[in-house]
Amino acid sequence: MKVVIVGGVAGGATAAARLRRLDEAAEIVVFERSGYVSYANCGLPYYIGGAITDWEELTLQTPESFWQRFRVDVRVRHEVTAIHPAEKTVTVKDLTTGAVFDESYDKLLLSPGARPTQPALPGAGLGRLFTLRTVEDTLKIREFIEQHHPKSAVLAGGGFIAIELAENLRDLGLEVTLVQRPKQLLNPLDADMAAFLHAQMRRHGVRLHLGRTVEGFAADGERVNVLIRDEAPLTADMVVLAIGVTPDTGLARDAGLALGVKGSILVNDRMETSVPDIYAVGDAVQVKHFVTGQDTLLSLAGPANKQGRIAADNICGGDSRYPGSQGSSVIKVFDMTAASTGVNEKTAKAAGIDCDKLVLSPMSHAGYYPGGRVMTMKVVFEKNTYRLLGAQIVGYEGVDKRIDVLSTAIHAGLTVLQLKDLDLAYAPPYSSAKDPVNMAGFMAEDLAKGLVKQFFTEDVAALPRDGSVTLLDVRTPGEYAAGHAEGFVNLPVDDLREHLAEIPADKPVYLICQSALRSYIACRILSQHGLRCSHLSGGWRLYTAVMQDRAAAQEALPCGMEK
Repeated sequence: MKVVIVGGVAGGATAAARLRRLDEAAEIVVFERSGYVSYANCGLPYYIGGAITDWEELTLQTPESFWQRFRVDVRVRHEVTAIHPAEKTVTVKDLTTGAVFDESYDKLLLSPGARPTQPALPGAGLGRLFTLRTVEDTLKIREFIEQHHPKSAVLAGGGFIAIELAENLRDLGLEVTLVQRPKQLLNPLDADMAAFLHAQMRRHGVRLHLGRTVEGFAADGERVNVLIRDEAPLTADMVVLAIGVTPDTGLARDAGLALGVKGSILVNDRMETSVPDIYAVGDAVQVKHFVTGQDTLLSLAGPANKQGRIAADNICGGDSRYPGSQGSSVIKVFDMTAASTGVNEKTAKAAGIDCDKLVLSPMSHAGYYPGGRVMTMKVVFEKNTYRLLGAQIVGYEGVDKRIDVLSTAIHAGLTVLQLKDLDLAYAPPYSSAKDPVNMAGFMAEDLAKGLVKQFFTEDVAALPRDGSVTLLDVRTPGEYAAGHAEGFVNLPVDDLREHLAEIPADKPVYLICQSALRSYIACRILSQHGLRCSHLSGGWRLYTAVMQDRAAAQEALPCGMEK
């Protein structure tokens, strides 16, 4: 059997190695358009910033190492320009010599990946404009920085690459402005959770120019003007386009393969395309979202690796299946960590799912052990069934651990109520006896049993201030004096029982505290005395993060960076 693989990196390289482990006699040929067959895409920004000092550390395998260990024939700088399914051949161009030839196959695996989205904007070909997707892109940016010593950069986009690059350029001392059309960074997060991320970026000197549309670029001497709709341009020494990726599926389209969402390659759960003996994996393929069941695109290394392994199994006669993607992700944002899995509230509602949510702010480990820090968790679940739909966490240490537990729970089909029963490891330096994931389950149980009701940040402004409801802030007087929501009267939770007679029994009570713990306790006290209570999910901590983010977004931003 002869297998030809188009494209390396996560999907293609994984498939090649798996094929060899399953079939020692197979002839395996990999054609890779770039000069590198297997490299760590996710590490590219950290080489630019200097956290990774040797670019060769990013190279996981070379053509030589692939041949030495796996006897796989890897040919870099070879571009497959056409697929001929009837003849079972591909046309290949050697980008070094210019030679063109046909290569036969018994099985063909496509792993073309995705290319940076580059809209047809005026000035898009300027020399100081960069994209970041390949090792070559990385080396080009690093070389530019070393030779020209830029002092400022504009990043167009607000996804993973843009955020990581912003951090690394700030570490190099550059002034960084991030501009994008959406009003929030990192689409997997809901806007309320993204508010923490925005604050973190601003604290570290990154200027956020959100909700703005880039309309083109223009040279300005040794600098670049980024043209913004209805605003003065942003001016910088370099610009990086990081507005997303587009499936690289021209080959598949021209060969007559069926296409799906956004021109992606349509595959089944065995990673088979619509044409016999042709498989496809990675960023170029359409997948089912594990939670919603909807067709989607997810450009992440984990799914690409799994798909490569599954395709290899099936090429060798197996029956492996891809269950769908959850979109689990984690990102370092300076010293903060943001992570998500499943679907967020916005996506769940768009998918027609009747969902609910809860927000908590637990410590990363036992409060009495030094070094613990608060994380904010948002858990989304289906009403009535309590099916766990997704989670988002922003914090510091321990975020990755909890998101992985929640990802596993979603994959296992657990409800949010079952989180309370998980037997999770505990020692004071690592967790609390009631882990944050367990706490989410306890909170959901209280909601399910009707022991507590919630209201949310988006509800605060609409609460009546005419005396028809009682608004209480149950924090300490000092906390209240430092800032409070309009109309809320301070009555600390520990003093509540002594003042019950002062609270009208015929009016609904809305309670706020710092993290929603004390307001929950206050709800339990008041409800057992016959009062109707709701408390603010996420507490003052989440509310102020959202309000401060809105205020910062409304402030007048500089029309251009200093020349």
